[in-house]
Amino acid sequence: MSSCNRNFSSIVVDGNDRAPNRSMLRAVGFDDEDFEKPQIAVCSAWSMVTPCNSHLDELGKASVEGVDQAGGKAVPFGTITVSDGISMGTPGMRYSLVSREVIADSIETVVGAEGMDGLVAIGGCDKNMPACVMALARMNRPGIFVYGGTILPGIHKEKNLDIVSVFEAVGSHASGKMDQDELTEIEKKAIPGPGSCGGMYTANTMSSAIEALGMSLPDSSAQLAVSDEKKIDARDAGAAVVNLIEKNIKPRDIMTREAFENAITVVITLGGSTNAVLHLIAMAHTADVPLSLDDFTEIGKRVPVLCDLKPSGKYNMSHFVRIGGLSPLLKTLLEEGLLHGNCMTVTGKTLAENVKDASPYAPYPTGQDLVRPFNDPIKPDSHLRILYGNLAADGAVAKITGKEGLKFSGKAIVYESEEASLRGILDGEVQAGHVIVIRNEGPVGGPGMREMLSPTSAIMGKGLGKEVALITDGRFSGGSHGFVVGHVTPEAAVGGLIGLIEKDDQITIDAENNELVLNIPDDEIKKRKAAWKQPKPKESRGVLAKYAKLVSSASLGAITDGF
Repeated sequence: MSSCNRNFSSIVVDGNDRAPNRSMLRAVGFDDEDFEKPQIAVCSAWSMVTPCNSHLDELGKASVEGVDQAGGKAVPFGTITVSDGISMGTPGMRYSLVSREVIADSIETVVGAEGMDGLVAIGGCDKNMPACVMALARMNRPGIFVYGGTILPGIHKEKNLDIVSVFEAVGSHASGKMDQDELTEIEKKAIPGPGSCGGMYTANTMSSAIEALGMSLPDSSAQLAVSDEKKIDARDAGAAVVNLIEKNIKPRDIMTREAFENAITVVITLGGSTNAVLHLIAMAHTADVPLSLDDFTEIGKRVPVLCDLKPSGKYNMSHFVRIGGLSPLLKTLLEEGLLHGNCMTVTGKTLAENVKDASPYAPYPTGQDLVRPFNDPIKPDSHLRILYGNLAADGAVAKITGKEGLKFSGKAIVYESEEASLRGILDGEVQAGHVIVIRNEGPVGGPGMREMLSPTSAIMGKGLGKEVALITDGRFSGGSHGFVVGHVTPEAAVGGLIGLIEKDDQITIDAENNELVLNIPDDEIKKRKAAWKQPKPKESRGVLAKYAKLVSSASLGAITDGF
């Protein structure tokens, strides 16, 4: 192919003043002809920290092959990841959301410092996925995201298992419904190999959102981690970036306001994770696209939940792959007038062009019963509810499918941390009718905004899913379900009313009128606010301390560059 146009601050230019740079590159495998090719970074979040990412090195190699075969010169490097599944329920989970910013910063740093012309970013776990897209938007150089793919389910007593099965089994064991031997069997069988958590949890939610956004190739979101299709996807992504460079199509040409509306629509239709709200707002901020909590409400009024996927449904992502993946759903949503088909994508074609030949799903319910028709939805409007009220002046996010009911009132039982709440649930302190309050777990107060999967799973495992509710200034795993409300803002650590709730206060959660209310007199609220003193930061050095100083409210995406 012809030499690269060098639209960016390349480290390789004509002239002897760049001979030292060329010398460094020769040492890592460059030949004379490579200096005339576009240099394309291939960043993989490979690690053995988590099964979500344990195979990404192979996908990285496939992307390198795709770049080189298409006439570019691939330059691979790595970034970090952390495992939510391993750190969940421990102090280490405070680093999870923080890692999104660290990963985005690290990719930006390498691509910016080395003057890469394009970027393939490969992620397979919750935070490295939005982080990759944030880095792509920041650098705005032709680039693409590759999803690592979903895990296969484990099997126990002819039932599908995943990581959430283990968390819920802990609750069942604590309530005496399951013995130690069976708990151990579930633990051993739940995670059979590489790939991201198997339900419509955060990883699969974000992979689908990113495909709908136009930043990954068609069908990248719904492929098995261990499959030929996924290796082909990674290789094709490398070639696609060379094509994007030739056509001068950059991420911000793709990541438009309409594209983000498409992503929100798809997340709702799939019954996706509350974390999508946090991540999509952060991604939009990075791309200079205005997006707010209220956009989820407005779009949600016209978009139904159609897919019967875990955690609230019965199917895994592997089943969704089996019936055809995301493309048929995108085509159907487009035909229903719910997507913007003119949005550009990383194929160099529009969304409508990408899906025009997609085959429809088999008929419902005789051919498949995972994706329902528009005239028979699981829920006629969004399960993602943005709540306001005196407890959430700046908003809160709930995932209410309707199976939990649409309204809950109860007496507060208050915990100052996730660990304390888990003990209260497992020890029987939490009873039917309680609204569990977990506070000081927000972006500042954590610091790091941990996911409350352990408490919500314990609730479900103990059979209390319809009898208690939970509110928190932390957030939830995509695997959480039940009557739960997170992202309560302002958070306790900055003076939010959630920090002033007392035991037995009456709280109302109303998912029809989108309200979260502490039912005490205004005079009492004023009295409590006057007595409140801001707590000292929990961390004084290191990444958590820096994060607490810089991070925005969860209602703004928990970003760290919002100045």
